[in-house]
Amino acid sequence: MARLKPFTMPKWGIEMSEGTIAEWLVQENAPFAKGALLTLIETDKITNEVEAEADGRFVRILAKEGEAYPVGALLAVLSDGEATGDEIDALIAGFRQADTSFTGDDEGGATPPAVQTAPAPPPPAIPDGLAISPAARERLVSAGLDPNAIAGSGRDGRITAQDVDQAARPAVDTALVGAFPPTPDSKVFASPMARRLSMIHSVSLEGLSGTGPRGRVRKVDVLAEVSRTKPAPPPAQAAVAQPAPAAASGVEVIPMSSMRKTIAKRLAESKSTIPHFYVRRRVRADRLLALRAAVQGQRPSVNDYLIKAAALALMEVPQVNIQVHGNAIHRFEHADIAVAVATEKGLLTPIITSADRMSVADISAAMAGLAQRARSNRLKPEEISGGSFSLSNLGGFGVEQFDAIINPPQGAILAVGTARPEPIADEGAFRIVPVFHLSLSCDHRAIDGADAGKFMQALANLIEAPELLD
Repeated sequence: MARLKPFTMPKWGIEMSEGTIAEWLVQENAPFAKGALLTLIETDKITNEVEAEADGRFVRILAKEGEAYPVGALLAVLSDGEATGDEIDALIAGFRQADTSFTGDDEGGATPPAVQTAPAPPPPAIPDGLAISPAARERLVSAGLDPNAIAGSGRDGRITAQDVDQAARPAVDTALVGAFPPTPDSKVFASPMARRLSMIHSVSLEGLSGTGPRGRVRKVDVLAEVSRTKPAPPPAQAAVAQPAPAAASGVEVIPMSSMRKTIAKRLAESKSTIPHFYVRRRVRADRLLALRAAVQGQRPSVNDYLIKAAALALMEVPQVNIQVHGNAIHRFEHADIAVAVATEKGLLTPIITSADRMSVADISAAMAGLAQRARSNRLKPEEISGGSFSLSNLGGFGVEQFDAIINPPQGAILAVGTARPEPIADEGAFRIVPVFHLSLSCDHRAIDGADAGKFMQALANLIEAPELLD
C-alpha cells in the first residue's frame, strides 16, 4: 500500500500569508527523484524553488498555475508508489489545513467542551474498534456521554468532535422569532437558511431528507425540493446573466501578478504615509567616466561606482543610513544598499551587503550575480530583505532626472539620471562636461534637511574625486 502525504503551501517568513503557484515543474503521476525541482511559488517579491525531500510522485495536483493559495492549503497529494482513487479522495476529504495564526488555539476555533461544575459519573467504556476521532474521544470522556447513543456523521460513520458537541447540548425546542412565526414543522432539525427558504417558496420541511450532519436539512435540500416541485419560469422571465464588460477594441487586459500587487501596495503605503522631501544636486561626471574608461579588462558599470560612492557617503553621514520602524530609528553600522533591477514581473531591489567594505570590482561581480538571479526569479529571501538605503539609476534609458519613492522601512533613496553635457564653472572658466542630476528622497520623520544636504555634499565629493572610491 502506497504512503500518501499532503503537499501544502509552505510558509517563508513571518509575514507570508499566501503564495502563488507560478509553475508546476513536474507532471501528475510522473516520478521524480529526491532534490528535483517540483514547483515555483511566487511570494511578494521573489519566486522560490521547492525541491523534493524524497523520491515520489504527485498522484493528484489540485492547485492551478497563476492562482494564489493561503499558507497551509493543500496543493497536491504526494505518494511513494501507486495509489487508488479512493485512497487519494479519502486523504483530500480528511485534510485539515494547519492553523498558521498566533492565537494559540490548538483546536482551530472548534467549540471547546463544556466546563464541568460537578463530578461526573464514570463514563461508559468506549468499545474497541469504534470509529471515533481523537478529539471526539477526549470530549466524549469529558462529557460522560454514552458512545452508543451518538450517530457519527464522519466518513463511514466515524464520530467527530462536532457529533459529541451536538449530543452534549441540552435538548431545546427550535423556534423562530421575529418576522417569521413558528411553523408546523418547526421541530424539524434544519438550518436557519433552510427554514427561511422553505417559507419563501412554501415548501414543507417535513419529510425532507437532510444531507447535513445527523440528518440536518440544509439550504441545498430545500432548493432541490423547490426545483423538483416548482415549474421552471418561462424564457421571457428567466434571469439573463449579464456578461462582464468587454475591453475596448485594441485593449489587452492583463491581471496583476502577486508581485505587482505587492509592489503597488507598498508604494501606495509609502507615498501616503511617509512625508517625502527631496534634495537635488548636479554633479560633474567627467572624472568618474574617465577613470572607468582607463580600466583594463572587465570594466565595472557606472552604477557600480555610484553604489560605492553612496556607501562611503553613508558612512560619513550615518543619519541617512537608517530604517524607520514606528517611533524608532534603526541606524546601521554598514551600508547595505538595495539596487533597483527591472524584471519582466516588476521592480526588484536585491541588496549589496556591506558595500562600504567592498571594492568597486567586488561590487560589480556581486551586482552581476544578483541582477542575473533577479531576472531569472532565483533570488533568495535574504538577498532581497532589509537594506539601509536604495539606489535607482535610469540613466541607461536616457532619463535625465526623476524622483523616486522611498522603499520602507528604509529612510532614503537616491535617483540617478543619465550623464549629459552641461556648462559648469571650473577654475574661473566655463567648461562643458558630462553632469549627473541626482535626487535624494528622504523620510522627513527621521532625516532632517541638513543631514540630507551633508550626504549629497559627501556624495558629490566622492563622485568628483573617483580615485577615493578604491
